[in-house]
Amino acid sequence: MDSKIKDLTIEEFRLLLSNTLKEVMEDLKEDMLALSSQDYIDSIKESRKDYKEGKFKNLEDILNV
Repeated sequence: MDSKIKDLTIEEFRLLLSNTLKEVMEDLKEDMLALSSQDYIDSIKESRKDYKEGKFKNLEDILNV
């Protein structure tokens, strides 16, 4: 059974919006902290270099799928 916004009470809708906004803000904060770390930026550069050089394993190979 699909729920629709029109089926929510005003309080349920407010809670849904509030929780969604909190999650988005927490994710944004984590992203900003990560991107302000030179070590993090360097690890991304290294990972991209390794990928271009073929130094990676497919998930299927790791999981034996």
